[in-house]
Amino acid sequence: MTVDEAALQEWLEATRNEPLETMAGFFDARIADYEAHMAPWARHYAWMAALLPPTVETLLDIGCGSGLELDPIFARFPDLRVTGIDLSERMLERLRQKHPDRSLTTICGDYFACDLGACRFDAVVAFETLHHVDAAKKTGLYEKIRRALKPGGCYLMCDYIAKTQLMEELASAECRRRRRRDGIPDDVFVHFDTPLTLEHELQTLREAGFRSVELVGFLPGDDHTPMLRAIR
Repeated sequence: MTVDEAALQEWLEATRNEPLETMAGFFDARIADYEAHMAPWARHYAWMAALLPPTVETLLDIGCGSGLELDPIFARFPDLRVTGIDLSERMLERLRQKHPDRSLTTICGDYFACDLGACRFDAVVAFETLHHVDAAKKTGLYEKIRRALKPGGCYLMCDYIAKTQLMEELASAECRRRRRRDGIPDDVFVHFDTPLTLEHELQTLREAGFRSVELVGFLPGDDHTPMLRAIR
């Protein structure tokens, strides 16, 4: 067992009696400290903005939260038409307060259930929102994202990965156990990290039918939050 695998196993055991929280409830309860907590990823937000095609006019942000990734995107594309989806109305209110003069449509809802439409967006972005989701649900969502993109449109995703297959399996098994213990159905979005390995994440994107899927890379000093790009 690697050091990372042992550390994960130790953490899962230490927290095994903690209740699961719904996604909306988790973020509603932590909105006051959320942006400070996410500050270490400022370089990643800027990187995502820099990777968007210069011709982008319409963008969908799934799991947009308070819009930390949208801050540098709007700075680069002030006239961009953005749709943001999030489960937390309090997060969306913070986003609207920060960008009152932008072309911004917000939807409070579950992006798995929302109709994303067809051929609507030049780009779709997701920042650290999908490491709570298993591969089967991701495939269905990625298919929806691909359909929502215009031909040639790009999907940019920056998120945690499991460093080994065992780490992916340990986290997934523990999440299922806690769901059973707490009586939470599989269709309820909960805040518990179940990241895939990089190889599994890329495979899931390919299975969704994107024309090309690639690892853009990692930022220096970071070995667990890659940027991925998929093209319709």
